[in-house]
Amino acid sequence: MYTLGINSAFHDSAAALVKNGQLIAAAEEERFTHIKHGKRPIPFAAWELPFHAIDYCLKEAGISLNQVDHIAYSFDPQLFNNIPEGGKGPEKFYADWDPLFHTYLNSAPEQLKDGYPHHLQHRLANAGDLRSKWHYVEHHAAHAASAFYPSPFREAAVMTIDGRGENATTSYFKGDGNALEKIGEVCMPHSLGMLYEIITTHLGFLHSSDEYKVMALASYGQPKYLEQFRSLIHVKENGGYTIDAFDPEMLFGPRRSKGALLLQQHFDIAHSLQKVLEETVLSLAWWLHEQTGKDNCCLAGGVALNCVLNAGLRDKGPFSNIWVQPAAGDAGTAPGAAWYVDRQFNAYYPVPPMNNVYLGPGYTDEEVEQLLKWMKLPYRKLDNVAAETARILASGKIIGWFQGRMEFGPRALGSRSILASPLEAEMQQKLNEIKDREDFRPVAPVVLEEEAAQWFENASTSPFMLFVYPVKKEAEQRIPAVTHVDGTARIQTINRQQHPLYYDLLQEFYTITGVPVLINTSFNTRGEPIVCSPKDAISCFYTSPFDALVINSFLVEKQSS
Repeated sequence: MYTLGINSAFHDSAAALVKNGQLIAAAEEERFTHIKHGKRPIPFAAWELPFHAIDYCLKEAGISLNQVDHIAYSFDPQLFNNIPEGGKGPEKFYADWDPLFHTYLNSAPEQLKDGYPHHLQHRLANAGDLRSKWHYVEHHAAHAASAFYPSPFREAAVMTIDGRGENATTSYFKGDGNALEKIGEVCMPHSLGMLYEIITTHLGFLHSSDEYKVMALASYGQPKYLEQFRSLIHVKENGGYTIDAFDPEMLFGPRRSKGALLLQQHFDIAHSLQKVLEETVLSLAWWLHEQTGKDNCCLAGGVALNCVLNAGLRDKGPFSNIWVQPAAGDAGTAPGAAWYVDRQFNAYYPVPPMNNVYLGPGYTDEEVEQLLKWMKLPYRKLDNVAAETARILASGKIIGWFQGRMEFGPRALGSRSILASPLEAEMQQKLNEIKDREDFRPVAPVVLEEEAAQWFENASTSPFMLFVYPVKKEAEQRIPAVTHVDGTARIQTINRQQHPLYYDLLQEFYTITGVPVLINTSFNTRGEPIVCSPKDAISCFYTSPFDALVINSFLVEKQSS
């Protein structure tokens, strides 16, 4: 049984395909269209479906749309009831654009059937009656399913936190086998995710996109405004909370303009926001633990991409084990919705644990070499990809690394990565310059799983870069490029089963340098999504000042000036 999952109501448009419980393909639309996040989260864009991602998923399975048994859409328009708090009357909507948004969502089956781009008709045309296969899944239920079903747990508490779904902004579930029971929620206008978005905008960044920058900025600040934030949030005994309406400029002064100088005040606002988020979510986690009695917790929703928050829950929270959906943002609701429907109709087949996220397109050596020849580029085939690449990295060069199937989710995890040596502190600034990123942004390390605890405090398996760990004091001087200003690093651990060539590269670098760590940052430049195809990788390489591209078995190097 094939179940196609779709996310497209807001942003991070994505598609996923589940076959008898197993996720066989998943991808974000942005990787094919080169539009970051697929689109902006505005009502006028709700009609845009992730046609390219859908087409890829069908291609991976070798099927057409008319062979799909169920289609799961991760937003239920019947639950969307956008009435302001205290509002009265029969009106379902109060914003002028809400009827348009609602109409777009309701007409999604017809849009999929007839609105596909002409060049994708091979797999999407003649789809038949899609309405009869269509399932609208509550947004937070899709988040919860994405977190629980592929987790390593058979039973767990589940918490989802984001900007908003139909009405819910925070939801609590209890997972047991194939059952997922909602036990509580917090609804609009009270939203921790939207609070973070408001401050992201106030600090001069793009909301629903740059929240991770605010998290990085927080490490440079002090809790100067913590009491102001605490006065806004009121946590209740039943897992609920309210957030008072406020004007950021009244509390914190004028809004920073994009690109303006970052002042200590901005660092302090970010730091205070991060601290109050951690405090609040920790309080909610203790309530959830008390309600469910579970030792395991699964997290999803955009807020669960905050790796500093996740580390706080790990170290100070009530749960023995925490698992976070690697695509915790809205993209993850595509497989989540698919799993949610699959479990209703097909619970006989188990959902395999999600041990990696290599779910996107991959390319053969033949395809890559044909492109290199067509583009008339100088290249050579490597006899030992891992060993020869390790030598290049040990010499201090920066490489683009394009290997295997593309990652699903916001992190580059060794298939579409830029890699460099962590041995020199200057490498962090060099990479930020190459990628045209802000100076305060840290770069993250990948480390051999079996060596992680020797370099990072209490490090355990962390394959998805979703938790920070303190860098051991004796290691800080050896890997200064990946040590953030607060002494932590957002690590990725790797074992050979997950990605053999990536693991072998780390081993070879370890043999040469005595350090089992590399810098791993996403293969893209500012404002661009992570590269998807060989052509994307080559284009990024030749428009960026890094040194070499290792693409499948081939090495492309730039001429020394």
